Amino acid sequence: MSLSHTAAEYMLSDALLPDPANSRAKGLRLELPSDRLLKFITVGLPLFLVSLAFAREFSAGSQISCFSPTNFTGKQSAYVDTACWDSLVHHGFDAEGHAVTKSLWALKVFPYSLLVVAVLMYLPYLLWRYAAAPALHSDLLFVIDELDKSYNRSVRLVQHMRKVQQDSAEPERFWEEYERARRERYFEFPLLERYLTCKQHAHSLAFIYILRNILLLVFLAATCLYLIFLHLNIFFQDEFSCSIKMGLLRAEPHIPSLIPCKLVFFSVFQLISFSVGGVYVLLVPVVVYNALQLCQWDKGLLSVYEMLPAFDLLSRKMLTCPVNDLNVILLFLRANIAELTSFGRLNAVSALRETTANKEDIDTVIDFMTLLAGLEATKPKH
Repeated sequence: MSLSHTAAEYMLSDALLPDPANSRAKGLRLELPSDRLLKFITVGLPLFLVSLAFAREFSAGSQISCFSPTNFTGKQSAYVDTACWDSLVHHGFDAEGHAVTKSLWALKVFPYSLLVVAVLMYLPYLLWRYAAAPALHSDLLFVIDELDKSYNRSVRLVQHMRKVQQDSAEPERFWEEYERARRERYFEFPLLERYLTCKQHAHSLAFIYILRNILLLVFLAATCLYLIFLHLNIFFQDEFSCSIKMGLLRAEPHIPSLIPCKLVFFSVFQLISFSVGGVYVLLVPVVVYNALQLCQWDKGLLSVYEMLPAFDLLSRKMLTCPVNDLNVILLFLRANIAELTSFGRLNAVSALRETTANKEDIDTVIDFMTLLAGLEATKPKH
């Protein structure tokens, strides 16, 4: 019997978690994987395509090619290209023969507008980083530390209960003390449970997280509308008629009134706009899914910790409306599950509990772990 008791003590001692390393604070993830993917695509894609557009502009030289009259010299033709690129105005006639003009300046500023889009897409991340991430970091550190400490306190409680039960000359008295302690809730962890209950009634993190996704949706929709406007008004016109009869050249008779020009970079800008618009449309369901995560509880994580004595946040129906800070903390706890060492241990204990719940005697270390699970133990038979 002494050998089995010694083995049980060693197993319970091994069940204790070591002290957390100092790197835990640096290893916490303050962004969900889906949010990190959204930030990488929404900010990185326009920047990447803008770099391609600028590389194309610098390598190709002139972005416009005008059909100058044959009597123009090389310098005059270069002047025509420069003047038409600077003005970038199409001169035409309507159905009634009246002269009309149409500005194509949006094509010139299109690469710079993508830079503005990248900055706008980065703003929701900055909002989360500076308005919510510091508070979330503190909450995660405290909750993870307290969950691991609660697990260690429960294991030490089981160790003490084993020792008291083994040293007790009256087993019936031991079980009476155990039942009284359970009735009077001596095993509960009020600090952690009250902290989580307090977070259930706070909404600052949830508000900022929803605001972040709403801003991202607005910017995605605005970018898609801007690209649609460009396609409907400009991106189907790669040729235009340019007029250089202005200023000192207004009275020159040998200069034609209109000169046909063609945009060299037109196909590149079309490809860039289609790429950005198509990817952003595909990202809209991802943003909606991220926002809707707060509409349901992640009960799997807390239900595992309900195995601890008197940790019954779910059992007492305390989880009501899921749009609160507690649900945000649970989402990020799931993302930082590697930092929560006790979660894997309790999963293993829950598997052992299923195989030992019907035993009548409390004698082995597995049986005592059922006490840790908070089950009503059966008194041993004599």
